[in-house]
Amino acid sequence: MTVQTGLARLASEGSSLLDGRRLGLLVNATAVDTELRHAIDVLRARKELKITALFGPEHGVRGDAQDMISVDAARDAHSDLPIHSLYGTTLASLTPTREMLADIDVLVYDVQDVGSRYYTFVWTMVLAMRACAAAGVAFCVLDRPNPLGGVHIEGARIAPGFESFVGLVSCPNRHGMTAGEIARWRHTVEKLDLDLAVIGMRGWQRDTRFEHTGLPWVLPSPNMPTLDTALVYPGMCLVEGTELSEGRGTTRPFELAGAPYLDGHRLAADLAAFELPGVMFRPAVYTPMFQKHHGKACGGVQLHVTNP
Repeated sequence: MTVQTGLARLASEGSSLLDGRRLGLLVNATAVDTELRHAIDVLRARKELKITALFGPEHGVRGDAQDMISVDAARDAHSDLPIHSLYGTTLASLTPTREMLADIDVLVYDVQDVGSRYYTFVWTMVLAMRACAAAGVAFCVLDRPNPLGGVHIEGARIAPGFESFVGLVSCPNRHGMTAGEIARWRHTVEKLDLDLAVIGMRGWQRDTRFEHTGLPWVLPSPNMPTLDTALVYPGMCLVEGTELSEGRGTTRPFELAGAPYLDGHRLAADLAAFELPGVMFRPAVYTPMFQKHHGKACGGVQLHVTNP
């Protein structure tokens, strides 16, 4: 059985909250149905829905911008809709302004998350919810699966004062929630004066692995190409805060880690000695094409997932 996403349910059932109202879509390349049709096209096909603007999170509406690269306001080449950027070089640029929200009645969010709190998409959602509450604009989440499932929770909370855009509020690194659940959580805890609707999924269980959902995997960002990437990301993203390369600039980001001065064979042997379940470590040499140690051969390891 294929899991029915919030987008699929909206496309087939409609929504009284959205009918006849001006919509903004906060989306990226992952907002597709099982036929790989994008939400922009799926929802524009419904005559009762009027899309007036697009909002782009980190990496942009079409998902082409690299990490840490500012996304500019523009027009979408395919739909010719205006795009408002929610990822720039300042803190203020991460939140929609009243001017951006002036021509919409409901902001609709449909982005595939990866289940790790460092991933910025859900925090863009929370900032947008706060802005919509202040501007009197309704908010709707089209829910999607957490690709890591909703059972296992790992990692420490964020120490007070260390919140950031890779952890807007304190939660475990692997949080076990869907975007819709995070939206309901923040709506309740922050007591937002916001007309919130979550169009939930049908057929998803908390222990459902993504490959069993029947849904296509579209890379949510340039350095999240596969499900294995998402699986190792909760731990391996921590390498990003060190002097080691976390494999950005290669075709296997977060599965590779190393540095020019490391002995990959020794590192692989030391890691193997831990006897960690479900993973093996292969000595590797790789040359990142950008980011840390770009253009330099790095000794290190590749993680091979043997049991998810």
